[in-house]
Amino acid sequence: MATASYPPPPPFYRLYKDFSENPNSAPQPPLPIEGAYVCFGGNYTTEDVLPSLEEQGVPQLYPKDSNVDYKKELRSLNRELQLHILELADVLVERPSQYAKRIGEISSIFKNLHHLLNSLRPHQARATLIHIMELQIQQRKQAVEDIKRRREEAQRLLKDAFVTLDGQ
Repeated sequence: MATASYPPPPPFYRLYKDFSENPNSAPQPPLPIEGAYVCFGGNYTTEDVLPSLEEQGVPQLYPKDSNVDYKKELRSLNRELQLHILELADVLVERPSQYAKRIGEISSIFKNLHHLLNSLRPHQARATLIHIMELQIQQRKQAVEDIKRRREEAQRLLKDAFVTLDGQ
């Protein structure tokens, strides 16, 4: 049975047929979505929340308290990842049938690393904005100094021109 690759347009497209003649005839756009919604069969929400590892079905390999030392935990997980990769190489040589368990452990470590890094995104965004704002302040200060310097130069040139005109 043949199906269209794209669905037909929604029926409210007919509301816009007189738009070129009368722009006020079209209805106002819909309000932004708030809360949960479904898109292409997936459930999404407008709240920007990082789901916990338990919600994703992944064991958490670092402490669950709010005062996590990110640098220490990232280094620890990185060392653990290196060790598991070496063990995987050993397993592939010695016991190839047992590789699936090691792959699962490596996947869990990667997911924990990824979760830790994603939890640092707000801090990264804040630091990036601070850096951008500092650069903008510096550029504006330089622009003000450049304007002052050019104004003084213009005043000096005008003064020299008046002295030259008065001397003739």
